[in-house]
Amino acid sequence: MKYPTRIYYTEADKSLMWDRWQKGESLNAIGRHFGRSHSSVQNILSKTGGIRPPKRRRSRLALTMAEREEISRGVVAGQTLRGIAALLGRAPSTVSREIHRNGGRRRYRANQADKAAWDRAKRPKTRAMRRSRNKTLKGEGLGQITDAVSIRERPASVEDRALPGHWEGDLIFGTRNTQIATLVERFTRYVMLVKVDSRDTATVINALIKHSHKLPRELYKSLTWDRGSELADHKRFTLATDIKVYFCDPQSPWQRGSNENTNGLLRQYFPKGTDLSVHSQATLNAVARQLNDRPRKTLQFYSPAEKFNECVATIH
Repeated sequence: MKYPTRIYYTEADKSLMWDRWQKGESLNAIGRHFGRSHSSVQNILSKTGGIRPPKRRRSRLALTMAEREEISRGVVAGQTLRGIAALLGRAPSTVSREIHRNGGRRRYRANQADKAAWDRAKRPKTRAMRRSRNKTLKGEGLGQITDAVSIRERPASVEDRALPGHWEGDLIFGTRNTQIATLVERFTRYVMLVKVDSRDTATVINALIKHSHKLPRELYKSLTWDRGSELADHKRFTLATDIKVYFCDPQSPWQRGSNENTNGLLRQYFPKGTDLSVHSQATLNAVARQLNDRPRKTLQFYSPAEKFNECVATIH
């Protein structure tokens, strides 16, 4: 299909576009509705990071169009800046800045000045494209990861931390292409650290498979990871361990909140900019023990180790 070279969207078009995006429709589907390519839709939505912008309102401190018209009339009449300011009830410096930033006395025009003020008020920062909460990633693929199952497919019992055995995982990185795999159990906040010699998916999956055998099957039922390519071979991990793998939405680290918080604590032991390969698995185990022995307010001041051991005791 050929698309027009110049693309114009009315405000009504944009409103409908946002309605469809918030309902979870894909860029391709929205584009087809307008007879456009998905990229033209993305250009509109990405300006505010995929978040519907609120209706624009002036700051109560900003000059209004009516005030700018008074300034324009005062300039034409040859009034002084102080005289114009007194008429508006504004500071002379406000009127002076307004006139000078919009061409001076000879070129000041109220309409042009008002439009320029709106343009300056726009946020220039480009933010990451966020996805509607109603959007499912199943079937669309997650980056280079094939047959990925979205975090939105996780059972409710995992989401509300009702049962033990569901883990969140990630890699923390150091210099010289070094990394450590971090795993946190959602119910007890129990931490495991895994030495990983390389970031490639074969090495990471092998390390995770080996480490999974250290736990009872009842306490390792699922693993939630981000979209890193190190878990591209997730199906082999599930086949070898019978552990289900779920993937977070793009740029959504808060969906692995326990793991993210733990990674922050781990930087006390493994600062950024250091070589992580110097730490043995025994050292990693010792660090994990220190974290697991800390009482947590969220656990009614029990430690993760105490809560995890309770879970182990109930299955024996």
